[in-house]
Amino acid sequence: MGNNLSIHAKPILKWAGGKSQMLKYILPLIPNYSGRYIEPFLGGGAVYFALNPDNAIISDSNPELINMYRQVADNVESVITYLNKYKNDKELFYAVREQVWENLPKAEAAARMIFLNKTCFNGLYRVNKKGMFNTPFGNYKNPVICDEDRLRNASKILSKATLVCGDYLDVLKSYAKSGDFVFLDPPYVPVGKYGDFKRYTKEQFYDHNQIELADEVKRLVNLGCYVILTNSNHPLCRELYSEFKYEVVPTRRSISSDSKTRCGEDIIVIGEPNVAVISAEKGRIENYPPTRYMGSKSKLLNEIWDAISKYEVNTVLDLFSGSGIVSYMFKCKGMTVLSNDYMAMSATFTKAMIENNHTHLNEHEAKELLCEPSIVDTFVSDTFKDLYYTDEDNHTIDILRTNINQMKDEYKQAIAKTALIRACMKKRPRGIFTYTGHRYDDGRKDLKLSFETQFLNAVELVNKAVFNNGKSNKSFNNDAMTLDCQNVDLVYIDPPYYSPTSDNEYVRRYHFVEGIARNWDGVEIQTNTKTKKFKNYPTPFSTKTGAYQAFDDLFYKYKDSILLVSYSSNSLPSKDEMINLLQKYKKCVDVIPINYTYFFGNQRDAKTHRNNVEEYLFLAI
Repeated sequence: MGNNLSIHAKPILKWAGGKSQMLKYILPLIPNYSGRYIEPFLGGGAVYFALNPDNAIISDSNPELINMYRQVADNVESVITYLNKYKNDKELFYAVREQVWENLPKAEAAARMIFLNKTCFNGLYRVNKKGMFNTPFGNYKNPVICDEDRLRNASKILSKATLVCGDYLDVLKSYAKSGDFVFLDPPYVPVGKYGDFKRYTKEQFYDHNQIELADEVKRLVNLGCYVILTNSNHPLCRELYSEFKYEVVPTRRSISSDSKTRCGEDIIVIGEPNVAVISAEKGRIENYPPTRYMGSKSKLLNEIWDAISKYEVNTVLDLFSGSGIVSYMFKCKGMTVLSNDYMAMSATFTKAMIENNHTHLNEHEAKELLCEPSIVDTFVSDTFKDLYYTDEDNHTIDILRTNINQMKDEYKQAIAKTALIRACMKKRPRGIFTYTGHRYDDGRKDLKLSFETQFLNAVELVNKAVFNNGKSNKSFNNDAMTLDCQNVDLVYIDPPYYSPTSDNEYVRRYHFVEGIARNWDGVEIQTNTKTKKFKNYPTPFSTKTGAYQAFDDLFYKYKDSILLVSYSSNSLPSKDEMINLLQKYKKCVDVIPINYTYFFGNQRDAKTHRNNVEEYLFLAI
């Protein structure tokens, strides 16, 4: 439980729109949440005090109100001392009302606010357009100005919370996370001609603000939050929250000048977290198996997410998925992911962990794949003898290949093949196949593990990465230039970088594991080469002219989607040229530079030669 329903304290202010009367309707609706309690329109805090949550973020845009709560939380005895000096006197009231609270000691400013609240008309906190408190004297006979017990009890509860002064949107976007419970009690849609009577801050809350709030509620539930919102039972509210469950409850409005409007109706909107997002929480980005893969964006995930998180994105196309880590991040964020790569090994990764939502390969099944069948396809042992692995390891690879190719379940097969590819890369110094032997042995402990252990460890890691985000994700193994995936919200483009100083031949580096993924079907091994590589797949990104044209074609093809392009400062097209290409089809192009270090193994003195360059994210809307 994220909350405690015992009532240990009551509100310390009378507050227009306070929820004390509605607690009997609200409290039974409080969910069993796992995160924090967040209330960004705190006001009198009736729900907060009633719940007494252990972990809370409470806030309001009213700085005087937040100062008062902070002082009660941290300095309650001083507040009590100041309060005891005040009397229920009309002349004193107006003299105190004229004070500028910011010029007072913080504890005295807190006491002033409580005093004015207890002695003004109806406890109404109202300010004019200049932000000055302007409620008249209340003419009460004997108001309780200083309730010491109530203040001390409130202090105990408030001291546990994080108090924030700020706009509700800023607070929610900074703090709200999946599993949190958010209670929203905004300024209501007016139900009478005197609806502006209670002005909590100098800023107003208009219809467009209500629409903005409804959009935020939708964002919160898609984020995985529980939400309860109260508002007037007004046609606008019913329209804005028509997709949610809500209850209509009677209420009594103590502030209305018209007795006929004091009895009214409120709605309580109940927003339950998106099930897909809650499920997605099981899929953490850190669960994705690390792979030593050229061009992997594993270190740039935060920057990629920051670039697009502010936009409404439900479907994303990852055109050049590579290691699959970016696609996996999008899946963890609850999006529908279409993942593509021309490399079969990359498509195998995303088949196993992006498209696959449910299937696992259990330990028994994995060990069975290591058992030698009556007939073994010895292609690896025959073709790659003495090149990359020992004879024993080559034989193990052939056993696994033979058994995996007989598997009927496409997802179990993808998991097994992914594990085999990973084991092959882990057993190679530097994880690539551009050289033979072990002259680049980097001393990793991985290299000393048996191939069988590497495979079983890899199966376990891939299984751990499998989760259901509630979406129908898809893995493709197609040419990005001919793939037909239209009507997506976001297209992420991270192609092979064309650079005059280095090559972008992925097949040359990974031909052996790419062969495993394809079972060497449809490829031509160049037997005259020392590494027994096969011919590279044709790609327009291998030449300067081809890269320019390919980008232009892709930008035109996906001009109706948000475009996010990863590219490097040492590659072509240049930054300015990329901007010009994007501006042909998009109105707004933002460039996000990221300091990054690339390691190019094909360069002279590769062990010490590093290229410090800038990675660019081009965001085109």
